[in-house]
Order: sequence, then structure tokens, then C-alpha cells
Amino acid sequence: MLAYLIRRLSAVIVMVLIVLLTTFAIFFLLPKWSGQDVATLFAGKATSPEQLAGIRVKLGLNDPLLVQFWDFVRAIPMGRDYVSGGSVTHCPAPCLGYSFRTEEPVWNTITDALPVTVALAAGACVLWLVGGVAVGVVSALKRGTIWDRSAMIAALSGVSMPIFFTGMVMMGIFVHSLGLVTISDSLTSDQSIGTWIETLILPWIALAFLQAAMYARLTRATMLEVMGEDYIRTARSKGLGERSVITRHALRSTMTPILTVFGLDLGVLMGGAILTESTFGLKGVGFEAVNAVEAKDLPVILGVTLVMSLAIAIANLVVDMMYAVIDPRVRLG
Repeated sequence: MLAYLIRRLSAVIVMVLIVLLTTFAIFFLLPKWSGQDVATLFAGKATSPEQLAGIRVKLGLNDPLLVQFWDFVRAIPMGRDYVSGGSVTHCPAPCLGYSFRTEEPVWNTITDALPVTVALAAGACVLWLVGGVAVGVVSALKRGTIWDRSAMIAALSGVSMPIFFTGMVMMGIFVHSLGLVTISDSLTSDQSIGTWIETLILPWIALAFLQAAMYARLTRATMLEVMGEDYIRTARSKGLGERSVITRHALRSTMTPILTVFGLDLGVLMGGAILTESTFGLKGVGFEAVNAVEAKDLPVILGVTLVMSLAIAIANLVVDMMYAVIDPRVRLG
């Protein structure tokens, strides 16, 4: 077990290093190769030549590429001082860059928006995982019945309808027409749990409906395949009850591919559910990413990219650990 965890952790570390190298190349190396001024991309075209020269010094763009990459990586755990002449701008650890438009470290912008994204992801993933797996299992066990057909039609509808359409319909009905739900313009830590739940309940359902539909179809297909395996017939022939066969054998094997997809989906959500946050006006990481793209605030875009990549890497590490718990053959391989 320990050797398996060490292998997976080593793979994640290598993945993070590759992500850092790729991100650095995209934001610092490729623009330079294409003839663009990196300082202009970070500060904007309206910046004067004198200010651009100061930004080049602050970002160390005149240093060799290896030195720039080392400063870029070292700033994340240790922080960084951006020095230009007598001006010193301190970016505390973890430093993901400094926005010259908002005049503050990118990490502050992300952490201010992160609680909303975490709450959105946590609530939605619980709903879609429980609901999608439950519907998929029941559909597989009642194959060909009216329940199976109804569930798959609902799943197909969920997959077919984009999140912004579902979200706008739900807001039109439950917020504007019936007035049953009030969505707060800005969620803060000093607001009550009731306010958070009331604001997030519709985004949870809208996002979960889309994802649960895919999980229901995946669970049903996997469950039908597993129920035809030899070890399922052996378990039944040994006299085990149908409930034990399903929960202890069939469902356990069914969860492996579901966890694979769940790890990727959860990592992307933690990076920012952009469409959901934009549709409901939630000021999370995805909302900040959209604003940064519109404002051409490159440091914020870079920071969100790193956070999203790290979230996906951590989510996959957690999934690999869950593999070892669910299926002992994984950690022995």
C-alpha cells in the first residue's frame, strides 16, 4: 500500500512540474518567440514605454530564461519581491503573480473567490454523485422497464441541455416568477449558512442535473456489464442475498470507472465552474477568470490556470487513493 501511494505521489509531483513548465512556456516563452512584448501583455498596451521598462525589470524579463523560470517556480512557496529602481512590490507566498491592473497579488484575488467555488463544487458533486449513481444502478437492475426508459430519457435531457439554458429557466421560474428563492449578489463569510444555501441551491441543482445525467448513463452501462461477470454468478450460487451481491460485489466494481470521471470533474470544478458561476452571477474563481479574460489581466489568467491544474492533480491523487481502498488489485499492480 505504501509503495503504491509513493508511486502515485511521485507521479503527481512530476505532473505538477510539467504543468509549471508548460504554463511558463505559454505565458512567457511563446509570446517572446512570436515577437510580442511580454511586458505589454502583462500591463496592457496603454502603458508608457517608461512603465514597460520598469515592468520588465520587475518581472525579470531581461534575465536568462532559466533564471526567469526559477524565479517563477520559487515564488510559489517562498514569495517574491518585484524590484524596479527604488520601488519594491512584495508578493507573499504563495505568489502566483502580481496584477498590475488591480495592484494586488493574484493569490488574494483567487482566495477571495475560492470559498464560493468550493461551496458550489462540494454541494453539486454530492448531488450528482449520489443521484446519478442511484439512478444508474436502479435502471440497470430494472432494465427494459418503464423506470429504466424514463430515467434514461431524463438523463439524455440533462446531457443535451447546456447549463446556461437550465440555469436561466430555473431562475425565471423559482426566482422571478414564484419568488421562492433569493440569490445574493455577493456571498461573504459573515453571511449566514441559510443565505449561502438559498443562493447556491439553484446552481447546485442545475450543475448536478447536467453531471448526474452523465453519471447515470455511465453507471447503468458499467453495472449491466458487471452483472454478467462470472464472480457475480458465483456469489449468487453461494447463496448470497441479492442485496449483498449488488452492494458488496457489483457496485464496488462499478465505482472504479465512476471515480475516474469524478476525479477529473471535481478538479475542473475546483478550478472554476465558469458557465455556472457566470449564469447565476456567483463571484467565484470562474467568474474572476472571465473578468480577467475580458480585462486582459494576464497574471490573473495565469494564476487561475495554475490553480485549476493543481486542483485536477490533487483530485486525481485522491481518486488513486480511493482506488486502493475500493479495489485491492489496483495497489498490487
